[in-house]
Amino acid sequence: MKCFVTGGAGFIGSHLVDSLINQGHEVTVYDDLSSGKKEFISHHFDNERFLFIRADLVNKKRLEKEIQGHDVVFHIAANPDVRSGADDPSSAEKDIRATYTLLDAMRNTGIHKIVFSSSSVIYGETPEKPLPEEYGPLLPISVYGAAKLASEGLISSFSHTFDMQAWIYRFANVVGIRGTHGVIVDFINKLRNNPHELEILGDGKQKKPYLYVTECVEGILYGFNHANEQINVFNLGVDSTTEVTRIGELVVEEMGLTDVSFSYTGGKRGWKGDVPHFQFDISKIGELGWKPSLSSDEAVRRATKDVLNRILINH
Repeated sequence: MKCFVTGGAGFIGSHLVDSLINQGHEVTVYDDLSSGKKEFISHHFDNERFLFIRADLVNKKRLEKEIQGHDVVFHIAANPDVRSGADDPSSAEKDIRATYTLLDAMRNTGIHKIVFSSSSVIYGETPEKPLPEEYGPLLPISVYGAAKLASEGLISSFSHTFDMQAWIYRFANVVGIRGTHGVIVDFINKLRNNPHELEILGDGKQKKPYLYVTECVEGILYGFNHANEQINVFNLGVDSTTEVTRIGELVVEEMGLTDVSFSYTGGKRGWKGDVPHFQFDISKIGELGWKPSLSSDEAVRRATKDVLNRILINH
C-alpha cells in the first residue's frame, strides 16, 4: 500500500510513519515542519520505501503533483496546540483550508481513501458521562475544536459527493515519546525551574482520558483495517481518566522530588477553550476488537518517563 501522510514529521504522525514502514508499506511524508521535526523521521531517510517532502498543504499545485499514485491519505497535519487558538485564531483558517485543499487534490487525482485525526474537543462542554460517537449537538468551545469539526464536515461531504471513504478518529489526550507540548511537558519544565513549587492552571480538578501514542497508532490502523463503512467515526482513547493534580503527583514522583507544594491559578478551566471534564465511550472500536492496554494514569506515567529520558539524553 502506498501511503501519503500529512504532518508525518509530527508527534503522532511520526509514530504512524514508523508503524506503516514496519508493516512494509511505502510512505510519503508531506510536512512543512512548522511543528514537526525532521529528527522524528530521519531514521527512515535511507529507506527506499520512504520519501520526505517539505511543503505546505495549501500549495495546491505542489500537493497535486506529489499526491498522485497513492492508495490512501493519512491526514494528521494541524496546529497541535489547542491553547494557541485563544491568542491566534487564524490557525483554524489554515487547518480548514488545508483540509479542503487536500480533499480537492484527492478528487482531482482519483484518491478515494482518507484517514483523519480529529479530537475529543469537538464535543465541547459535555455532561460527566462517557460520550458515544453519536453525542450531539457538537458545539466546540475552542478554535482548535471548531477547525477539527469543520474538517470532519468537509471530509463527510467530499466522501458522499465524490465516492470517497473516510476513517475519522476523535482522539483523547495523546501523550508519549516525542511529545513536544502539553501538561506533562509544562509540569516538567516548571519543576526543573523550581523543584519546590508547581503552579497548576485552574483548580487542578480538570479530568480527562490520556492515551499513549503508540496505542493511538495501533487503534488508527486497526480501525482502518477492520471497519468498512463509507464514513467510519471512532472515539480513540481509554475508559479511565486522570485529574490534573494527579498528573502533577506522577511527574513529581518520576522526577524523584520531595516536599513540592502545589499552587493553583483558580477557576475550573486551565485556559480559554479548556474543557474541564471529559470522558469517552470507546465501546464502538472495542466491539470491532481493539482496546488499549494502558490506563490513563499508566499512559501519563510512561509519557513522563519518556520526556525525562529525552532531557537526559539531550544533556
